[in-house]
Amino acid sequence: MKEVDPKTTNRAKAFDLWMRSPMPMVTMTKTYDITHLRRVARRSGVKLNMLMCYAIGRAASDFEEFYLLPVGDKLMQFDNLAVNTIVRTISGGINTCDIPFSRDIRRFAADYLRLTAEAMESRDELNLGDDYMVIGTSALTKCELDSVVNLYAGFYNNPFVVWGKYRKGLFRTTLPVSFQFHHTQMDGPISTAFLNRLQEVFDEIEY
Repeated sequence: MKEVDPKTTNRAKAFDLWMRSPMPMVTMTKTYDITHLRRVARRSGVKLNMLMCYAIGRAASDFEEFYLLPVGDKLMQFDNLAVNTIVRTISGGINTCDIPFSRDIRRFAADYLRLTAEAMESRDELNLGDDYMVIGTSALTKCELDSVVNLYAGFYNNPFVVWGKYRKGLFRTTLPVSFQFHHTQMDGPISTAFLNRLQEVFDEIEY
């Protein structure tokens, strides 16, 4: 992680507009067709949540804006991405767990299994530190949710992706997904391009 001068990036105007905003977060919701993704999960025996996390990282990696993040009053640039997932611990609580993103899906899956197993046993959150721009996720699979608007804490500016229980139809499976981001990090055209790219990744993933 290194500090960059906003004026040297394409986020200069957004930095001036939104860094002092009392509510700089934006939430968008899109319903996805995850029929192919469920087939891959069933056929390969891997967790659907792992495939979701991989797809989010893969789609985000196509956009340079995901490697920039407002931290405090500064704009920071990262070389690496990670996807955070929430893990139920053996004691009945929850831990957050950062998974380093790799375009190699099998490497990502191996890291996912290893790190979530560690998080399940640990009393502490498993964070990768300042070398990674982390995309938060939360899978609330006990309820069919239409949308989630996360709270704004003021210190956690990272993008955040949330989904609930998928919906099985006769021929396809759908899933509403909520995406929250800091307006300094990206504008509408980039955020919607990411959401569209996510559907493409859902449709093309193989394991």
